[in-house]
Order: sequence, then structure tokens, then C-alpha cells
Amino acid sequence: MAGLTDKTEMRAYQPAQPTTESAAASPAGQQLAGLLTHEDLDRAQDRWRVARARWGGRRSAPLRSLSLIWLLVGPGVLVFLGENDAPSMLSYSAIGTRYGIGFFLPFVVLTFVMGFVVQEMTVRLGAVTHRGHAELIFDRFGKFWGLFSMADLMLGNFLTLVTEFIGVRAGLSFFGVRPGVAVGGALLLVLGAIATGRYWTWERITLGLAIFNGLFIPAALLAHPNWQAVGRAFLTWSPLPQGNRPEIALLLLSVVGATVTPWMLFFQQSAVVDKGMQPRDITAGQLDTLLGTVLAAVFAVATVLATAPLFRHGINAADFQGAEFAQALQPWIGHVGAMLFALGILEAGLVAAIAISTSSAYAFGEVFGTAHSLNRPLREAWPFYLILVGSACVAAGLVLVPHAPLEFIVLTVNVIAVLAMPPALAFLLLLVNDRDLMGEHANSFWQNFAGITVTVLLVCAGLGFGIATVFPGILGG
Repeated sequence: MAGLTDKTEMRAYQPAQPTTESAAASPAGQQLAGLLTHEDLDRAQDRWRVARARWGGRRSAPLRSLSLIWLLVGPGVLVFLGENDAPSMLSYSAIGTRYGIGFFLPFVVLTFVMGFVVQEMTVRLGAVTHRGHAELIFDRFGKFWGLFSMADLMLGNFLTLVTEFIGVRAGLSFFGVRPGVAVGGALLLVLGAIATGRYWTWERITLGLAIFNGLFIPAALLAHPNWQAVGRAFLTWSPLPQGNRPEIALLLLSVVGATVTPWMLFFQQSAVVDKGMQPRDITAGQLDTLLGTVLAAVFAVATVLATAPLFRHGINAADFQGAEFAQALQPWIGHVGAMLFALGILEAGLVAAIAISTSSAYAFGEVFGTAHSLNRPLREAWPFYLILVGSACVAAGLVLVPHAPLEFIVLTVNVIAVLAMPPALAFLLLLVNDRDLMGEHANSFWQNFAGITVTVLLVCAGLGFGIATVFPGILGG
């Protein structure tokens, strides 16, 4: 497909759209209808729109480019704004509350650079191979590693889903909504997003929700940050703060886990496939991923700035569970600012619950060879939808257990994500360097350098956390 011209690509997708009764009634049409699935037809329709946008007709080049970007944007923005989830935003809140802006602002941005390095590789893998990450591991490394990667992912995803519903419950608690109502409403939204039976519609609904991650920006502005101090933090990069070394190690690892996690690999590659992206769309996919990286980094920094007043006034974050950060902030950023902060936590949990449960369903379908597309109706892909809805329902139920240590759960889930990331990255690097799979789109020297550097940093972070936890005296804790 990479070598097709624009008009050839349009012709290639035209036969996949029988529109008249006579065409469907012909022997060829009946044979085609027997071979094509609902998924094939929906995806061909999406590709037909992309081809028309490329060819453009009478539209000017800028309009064609904007139309093409609009059609191809999605997986990259969604994966990063989805990863700005409830545990991530609460981790950033804990940073702002406990340590202010000094060391951690540039560190947060660095983790998003690491995230882009990783996620860009999934774009190329999905567009070139047209297969999801779990499926490729199963095919290239065998049944054991395929099942291992799927089980590892689904366990991590389930634990993370629990924290997403914690965020939903906590965000709505600011408005006096009872936990059962909050969690039940979130489940209805998850069901509503998948009920369309169409990847394109699901993606646009979820993106529409994800853009409300930007609510942390006005909350930060209402905190009246010291912009000179913010500038110094980025230009000079203060040393690590003094204090409890194991706690700082936990926060550092939690911040990394707020940006670079296994579910992101599996989700974005599968979403690229479900979207029907081709090798010629790789550049657009990279831009989509870069846009998601920048937006998510800005919103994460805004969260740190919004909660920094608690640090300045010596308020201990351990006194607050989950979204009670919003209540704690109200005296310093006002009722409107606190309301925006609570709504941001709510959005973070909702979007991630949709994306992460979908990631688990993709991996299950890829490994077991069942239908695994949001373009498939329920009757054709019921195991896919069962995993998606079932994991969300069980996680939501656990959130309603009383007296759970919410902040500890949130931070620990991000730590687990970091510890599980090196094996996932090893598989990713092996796959993206396989020239039988990738051809000219395999990793270059510098792409390998960046990917291996990220992997080494994650391994070192995990070892550092282990040392700080088991031998706190070594680090002066």
C-alpha cells in the first residue's frame, strides 16, 4: 500500500463499498458479501474518506491537509490523554503538594519525551504489519510469551481500572454525588461509547471527553503561579528535594509510570490497526502522537502548578484521599478552580476507563484469535465486548469497598506499571527491528539509541526503587 498513488488508493477501496441492490444481488456481489465482514466494510469506508482527502478534488492543498489530519488524528492524542488518567493526575497532585515545582516540573516533561519515543514505534508497527502488539508477540515469540504478555497486561490494566473509578468517584464527591451513583454513571458512559459498533464514532466520542483534560490549565492559572520560579525550574533543574528517600523514590517511579506504561503500547498499536492506517500514514501518525505528547505534558505541568499552593502553605497531602485534593485547594484557588480540578479528575478517570478496558479486550482477542475490533457488532465479537465490559464492571465494584487507602493504591499502581514496562519494551524493540516485518520502516540507529536509553532508564528506576525500599539507610532515608 505504501507505494500506491492517491488515485490508485481510491480505486483500491472503491469495490469494498457495494451501494446498489443490483451489485449486491450479482454473483460477484454475493461472493464479496460472503467474504467481507462488517469490520472490513467499515474500515474500507474510513480508508475511502482518507483517500478522497488525499486526492482532494477541487479543494486547495491547505484544506486537503487539514482534512487529512482530522481523519488520521486519534490514537496518539487518545493514548496520551488517556494516560493522563486519575492515578497520573493524582500523582502529579501529590508532587505539587509535597515538593512544589523545583525538581519535578522538568522531570515530568522528560517522562513525556520518553513516552513519545516508545509510542512512535507502535505507530510504525501497527501501520506496517496491520496486527496488534499481543498478536505479534504471539506470532513471533510463541504461545508462552504471547499468553504471558496478555496476562501481564490484563492484570496491570485491571489494577489501573480500579484507580480510574477511584478518580471518578472522588471527582464527583466534590459535588456531593454518592459513590454508587458516580461509579454507575461512569459504567454507563463506557457502555455508551462502545455501543455504536463503529471505531470511528468510539474514537471521536472518547476524544471529545479527553479534551476536558485541559481543565487543569484554568485551575493552574487560578493558583497564580510564580512564573519566574517556573522558568527557573526548567532552566536550572533543581536537585532532588531533601526528605524521605523511599517516599521520593516512590514518587519518581510513580511519575514515570504516569507516562510510560504497557497498556499504551498495546492500545495504540491496536487502535492504529482498527483505524486502518497504512504505511503512508506513518508521518501523520507520528504527528498525532507528538500532538498527544505535547497536550498531555502541558496538562500534567498545569496539575503540578495547580496543587503547588498546598506546598507553599505547608498542607500535608496525606490528609486527603483521592479527589479531596479539590476540597483542599478551594481556599487557595477558589470554588471555581476547585470545581475545575474535580471535573478534571473525573474526566481523567472516565477516558482512561474507556481506553484501558478496550486495551485489555484488544489483547485478549489478538492472542485467542477471536474478533477484536470496535467495528464488529456484538454478535460477531461478544468475547471482545465481554472482556471490555466485564473488566470495567468488576473494577468499578471493587472501588465501592469502604475504607480503601486511595492515595497509596494510586501511587502503587503507577509503580507496578513501571516495573512491568522493561519486558514490554524489550518485545517492542525486537519487533520494530525485525526487517522481515518492518522492511524500510525498521528502527534506525538513533531510534534504537533512544529506545534502548528509555529501557535502561526504566530498569534503573525500578532497581532504585527496590534499593530505596529494602535498604532505606543506603539512600539516607
